[in-house]
Amino acid sequence: MVRQAKAQRILSHDQIWVALDRLAERAGLSPSGLAKRAGLDPTTFNKSKRVTSDGRERWPSTESIAKALAAADSSIDIFARLIGDDSGDGRSVPLLGFALAGASGAFDESGFPAGKGWTEFALPTTEDSHTFALEISGDALQPAYRDGDVILVSPGTPVRKGDRVVVKTSDGEVTVATLKRRTARALDLQPLDAAQAERTMAVSEVAWMARIVWASQ
Repeated sequence: MVRQAKAQRILSHDQIWVALDRLAERAGLSPSGLAKRAGLDPTTFNKSKRVTSDGRERWPSTESIAKALAAADSSIDIFARLIGDDSGDGRSVPLLGFALAGASGAFDESGFPAGKGWTEFALPTTEDSHTFALEISGDALQPAYRDGDVILVSPGTPVRKGDRVVVKTSDGEVTVATLKRRTARALDLQPLDAAQAERTMAVSEVAWMARIVWASQ
């Protein structure tokens, strides 16, 4: 039996430059404005510079792309989504390391991202404009989540019994668990490690709870 080889996707000259144009647009800048903010010659990303005088394609350097991403406060994940037909609309959500989620000032009183330390994560899909992402560090949440996994958390999505949730207490503790039961007075939470006992938390202890709607695994 002959197996058909899977075609490799090769990025084109046009795709890279279109992605840079989209990156500039997302930052509210022209290509020359993005180049200037990045500390480059203002003409670096101009369309007239994309083909040499003898007709050869000129590609942006990895250094100039890296500087453009930093100037646009964006990431390589965002840039990848801006390339080609799979770019979508380039939407992203705030991303924070899970270990920092309990820090004072990371969230406001409603559980929305606030303060410094947040970066960006390219969205697979979401309907909630308040969605944010947390990056797992360490092995505490295995086997459900591994070190480096990213979870999308949606404060605006209704939470039902059996959903995985992120819960932050009024004293700053952040917990990831499965919601087993919810009453007017308490939450019953099952740790992701099924070997651990359920935990009951008084509603008065809870600052906010939000549903996990997606995870990169």
